[in-house]
Amino acid sequence: MPDSNFVDFIKIYCRSGKGGAGSAHFRREKFIPKGGPDGGDGGRGGHIYLKGNRNMWTLIHLRYEKHIFAGNGGVGAGAQKTGKDGEDVYIEVPLGTIARDVETNEFIAEITMHGEEKILIKGGRGGLGNQHFKSATNQAPRYAQPGEPCIEMFVTLELKVLADVGLVGFPNAGKSTLLSVVSAAKPKIANYPFTTLEPNIGIVSYRDKLSFVMADIPGIIEGAAEGKGLGLRFLRHIERNSTLLFLIPADSKNIPDEYRILLKELEKYNPELLDKRRVLAITKTDLLDDELAKEISKDLPDIPSVFISSITQYNIDKLKDLLWKHLNQ
Repeated sequence: MPDSNFVDFIKIYCRSGKGGAGSAHFRREKFIPKGGPDGGDGGRGGHIYLKGNRNMWTLIHLRYEKHIFAGNGGVGAGAQKTGKDGEDVYIEVPLGTIARDVETNEFIAEITMHGEEKILIKGGRGGLGNQHFKSATNQAPRYAQPGEPCIEMFVTLELKVLADVGLVGFPNAGKSTLLSVVSAAKPKIANYPFTTLEPNIGIVSYRDKLSFVMADIPGIIEGAAEGKGLGLRFLRHIERNSTLLFLIPADSKNIPDEYRILLKELEKYNPELLDKRRVLAITKTDLLDDELAKEISKDLPDIPSVFISSITQYNIDKLKDLLWKHLNQ
């Protein structure tokens, strides 16, 4: 999906600054022709930082800026003057971004809070000036340390959407419709599968000016953990949701079976997802009468559940109460 504005995985090249060389200077003044060593230290090279920005929801701003360079440290000077530190570079990223080394896949840093700063790559240390090498047996050292070299590497940035509630369900289960009803989000809604091709985020207003964040994750199909459908592309976003809201439409052929398939796909992708709190919402219940709703209730999975209709807003407040209770347990 090259023209999508939602970018949740990107590879960039980063190079920190190299440290400045120390100075091998000697003090020379009119009446002090042979002063001792007074070379200053070199400045450190610039670091590359990751910085959290809650106003960002995607990594698209890095699509056309894939080479990040920090400044080099300045060289030391006489009179014990330290060189200028290299300019640091800050890469602003959405909350929930993880950085890894491309070659080793080693975890480097994770950003989860607004304004949080973590060093992605350190700049080289500045070299020591010759004043540090003076001793009783070497009164006039004519050498100084060079600065440490820069560090360069390819880094992957992976975004996992941070939300309190993640919507889980098959395509066309009513996830986007629910999000549009309970929040100001305007996801694309249509009567065909895979209408949603990227996660949508909404702020759900609750009682007494409280709120929580809900994420509409693109639909799962059987075999998603092996890469079928949208597969692994979006399953990772569910990892960051504290509560999972399963949505299954009332006109489904077998609600318990659909729930088991969804649960199985999550388990295959990451067994730890089964430790999250789960709530079940039976959607599109405006299609049901009371007798049919009672019949369906008998076979529901053993988790908190509620019948809702996003179109008529039936039981939407009850769903919010249930979710808020789980979020604050």
